[in-house]
Amino acid sequence: MNRLRGPIILAAILVALPLLFPDNYFVTVVVTTAVLHAILAISLNLLMGYAGQISLGHAAFFGIGAYSSAILTTQHRLDPLLAIAAGMLITGTIAFLIARPILRLKGHYLAMATLGFGIIISIILVQAGHFTGGPDGLGDIPKLVIFGWAVESDFHWYIVMSTILILVVWLVNNLIDSRSGRALRALHGSEIAAEMMGINTTAVKSAIFVLSALIASFAGSLFAHQQSFISPDSFSFFFSIELVTMVVLGGLASTYGAIFGALVLTFLPELLVVFEDYEVMVFGAILMAMMIFMPQGLFVGFEKLAQRLYRKFFASQTIDKEQRDVA
Repeated sequence: MNRLRGPIILAAILVALPLLFPDNYFVTVVVTTAVLHAILAISLNLLMGYAGQISLGHAAFFGIGAYSSAILTTQHRLDPLLAIAAGMLITGTIAFLIARPILRLKGHYLAMATLGFGIIISIILVQAGHFTGGPDGLGDIPKLVIFGWAVESDFHWYIVMSTILILVVWLVNNLIDSRSGRALRALHGSEIAAEMMGINTTAVKSAIFVLSALIASFAGSLFAHQQSFISPDSFSFFFSIELVTMVVLGGLASTYGAIFGALVLTFLPELLVVFEDYEVMVFGAILMAMMIFMPQGLFVGFEKLAQRLYRKFFASQTIDKEQRDVA
């Protein structure tokens, strides 16, 4: 039941929002975007927060999934659901092939390798114009149809994205609480100690790298069918940095922290439109401030603060009761 508590609360919030704010732009458009970002942040958090492997090229997997689905549906007339599955297969294969050589690296070497991979994919998306449309992008992507139900309106997409987010949260919660999840946390704590405990760290890192890529690919395919148009700008290096900022802002090794970080950084540009030209600087400043003052992230920090206040309040209530009993 504990594993279901979080997804149930999340589902209740997502159901309540359209009821509280009917026909509201922020719910049907901005929140839907935030939910998509939350799915991506959770996938990256699996790799960075739980496995402790830095990645600065996560947007590449997002882009591979989006373009795979877009190309297969527009140029080869494949059914969108089959195209999404094919995109995940392509992305998973690429992730599997690069996982072992990349994850042998550590620290800033690993960060630079993942950054290089992201840049390579970005260049391919621009240069392979015959398939991808080049810098002009790819349009006329067909709408998603799920067992005869056409996902057309913003509200339909809100339902789809919210459902996927809840399923991803449930999947990740079960993974983290499993034996594999304990192996991940041991790996993050000390790779050498994990190996001494009999954990095949290479296999664990590769598996979580592939799983993270698959979730990002799935999100990319949904994004392509939602927008009906994609371009390389949506999968740039900056977006990878934005995803890292979401994870760090919410709190590493916290699924709900990743969701919180995604919500904050999706709504922030809407609230700070005047700083649009300085968006990169704003995100950089946020990342620096978080690493210096709240390295555990906002969500984890608020959670611990609430626990301390609760214990303090409970302790004071107990003392008052004991004093009254004595009197």
